[in-house]
Amino acid sequence: MNPTETRESAQRTADQGSRLDPSSRGHTQPARGVATESVDNGPAAAAILAAGIGCFAVGLFALAGDASKAIAHFFTFYKPTGPLSGVTTSAIVVWLLSWFVLSRQWGKTSVTLGRVIFVSFVLLALGVLLTFPPVMDLLQGK
Repeated sequence: MNPTETRESAQRTADQGSRLDPSSRGHTQPARGVATESVDNGPAAAAILAAGIGCFAVGLFALAGDASKAIAHFFTFYKPTGPLSGVTTSAIVVWLLSWFVLSRQWGKTSVTLGRVIFVSFVLLALGVLLTFPPVMDLLQGK
């Protein structure tokens, strides 16, 4: 295919699309660029940040359950698995609640996604560190 055929093919496709699009009949709208449009990314940002919060909750609850017998007893929902059953279940509840609250708060807005992703990765890293046994022992003074 030469460049002229490619342009003609693209023009035919565009013409067909405008004939099929009922909103384009009778009037034309100026083209809007991607840079000028505001995209509501609040629900996506809420999901990303809630995931980070949930990961941090796992680490925090695991550390607390390992540090205190009373908290370990509180987190024991199922005796054969010990406190891990309550740690993970509670972290899932925190994740879902934070997702719900953030999605309601940011539902129709556009937020700075880069900042949300950065904070989420920091929370994820902290959650992983808090479940790492040498870090847990260091924080508990063992």
